[in-house]
Amino acid sequence: MAHLLAVAGLHIGIVMGFAMTVARFGFACSARASLYWPTKPMAAVIALGVGGVYMVLTGMHVPIVRSFCMACLFTLGVAIGRRVISLRGLGLAGVVLMLAEPQEVPGVSFQMSFSAVLALIAGYEALRPWLRQLHGASWQRRVGSRIVALGLTSALAGTASAPYGAYHFGHIQLYFIVANMVAVPLTAFWVMPAGLIALLLMPIGLEDLALVPMGWGAEAIVWVATTTASWPAATLPFPHMPGWGLAVFSLGLAWLGLWRTRLRLAGLVAMSIGLASPMSERPPDLLVSADARLIGLRGPNGVWLQQRQGGSAFVRDAWLQLWMAASAVPFPADDGASCGKDVCLLRPRTDARGVLLIRGPSRPPNCADAAIVVSAEPVRGLCAKPRPALVDRFTVWREGATAVWLTSAGPVIATDRTMRGNRPWVPPPPRPKAPTASHLPPAAVE
Repeated sequence: MAHLLAVAGLHIGIVMGFAMTVARFGFACSARASLYWPTKPMAAVIALGVGGVYMVLTGMHVPIVRSFCMACLFTLGVAIGRRVISLRGLGLAGVVLMLAEPQEVPGVSFQMSFSAVLALIAGYEALRPWLRQLHGASWQRRVGSRIVALGLTSALAGTASAPYGAYHFGHIQLYFIVANMVAVPLTAFWVMPAGLIALLLMPIGLEDLALVPMGWGAEAIVWVATTTASWPAATLPFPHMPGWGLAVFSLGLAWLGLWRTRLRLAGLVAMSIGLASPMSERPPDLLVSADARLIGLRGPNGVWLQQRQGGSAFVRDAWLQLWMAASAVPFPADDGASCGKDVCLLRPRTDARGVLLIRGPSRPPNCADAAIVVSAEPVRGLCAKPRPALVDRFTVWREGATAVWLTSAGPVIATDRTMRGNRPWVPPPPRPKAPTASHLPPAAVE
């Protein structure tokens, strides 16, 4: 239900619909305007202006800019008597955003917004013959068709955008259709109109007359969210999807939405491959944050974590999502580990040598059984030759956050710097400063 907070098509649609209704009612009050003026296009232009003001007031984020671009095409379609909702409009809005803000394309807002609208337009176009059969003269059929349309809208938009949410946040929700069937009407017919009325009443100081009922509606939406979130299995973890998997899924979704023949069904194959792509990925066995205050290890029975003071809770939660773990435990004294006072030898995999974690100033008795030495402090030169790989405070200072995969052939290490590559916009690795003359020890006196 976070899409109710991300100001987008639903909100600007309500604002422009409200403005267009008021404008057309105002024109209808004049016989001359009704008989001689093109009141519908004029009302659409007025509504577009109100929508533009609303876009500026809300900060001009990606979803609202995409919606406003489509609203411009909507207004143009009304003015010239053409179809106002089409995939052409979505495509043009995408081109405008990619030219103006290309850095937004990898973001969750851009991906979820466009995937949801693509599914809505293509889905309703494909299901239009079936939906027409639901319409009828009786009030029961009219109410039933509205309920079906509300559920179908939530199903199409939520299902299309769910893989993008899973990619960025590591989980999916099961009851989004039920929650949205209650929350969206509350937003459309209660919260948003009350907010618009409050905005109109602010110049005369009577906005409380609308803000108080608006608050009641917001509390009702929060109650819907907390209630559905408390149901069993409301949120399920989703394994990490690689970037190529998300790209293949996106290609399949676009293919399914753009074609009109049976050839469109080939998109389902691509979407299935994208959703199955996590099976080809093996998460790292060891993670070290950029400041070395967080060291995490995926063991056979869960996640072990060393978190020093100042360690980022956001990074910790991201690691738990990557490893699909509900929580982590401190590095244990047993259960796959051999720990002394300041040293732990951990064996997360039976087919690879272990991880030697240095936790204090004492020297490790033997490094031969370790594939890699990890420490939150500088420990270079601690082990005798042949030395295992090392990740300590100095290495993450130079190379950034580090991920390690343990294999029988030795550890495979990936750092933030190696993943970004040697590019002009990547800062060079920091180098220790050379001692100056004032820091050199005094020469011996003969």
